[in-house]
Amino acid sequence: MNFYQSQLKLKPYPRGFHLITETILKNISEIKVIKIGMLQVFIKHTSASLTINENADPTVRSDFESHFNKMIPENMPYYKHDYEGKDDMPAHLKNSVLGSSVQIPITNGRLNMGIWQGIYLCEHRNYGGSRSIVITAFGE
Repeated sequence: MNFYQSQLKLKPYPRGFHLITETILKNISEIKVIKIGMLQVFIKHTSASLTINENADPTVRSDFESHFNKMIPENMPYYKHDYEGKDDMPAHLKNSVLGSSVQIPITNGRLNMGIWQGIYLCEHRNYGGSRSIVITAFGE
């Protein structure tokens, strides 16, 4: 079994849900030599997250943002952690709900995802800045 790993720093994205599948693939070309394996994508932050969902209709991503803002609102009177702004504690909670990593099967040198699936960067801060990602591919 072979292991490949790269790290990348994403450009700053505005708050919301953003497709980053192509950016990920451009940063780990070794996927092409793996016949059967896995890709793991990990974000090194606690106020942004990763998920997999629809890659075709952009309204899905805006609906995600609207729903998560209602589900985990800002300015709750019981939040104690507010040193970095009103969006900080909700961002940590959203990260815990969605997660810091995704895993995708690799088959014959390609990600084995559904035709309508893509990797999302979920930016939960108003000014999150650049985000660091670790990409690991392994297999035979």
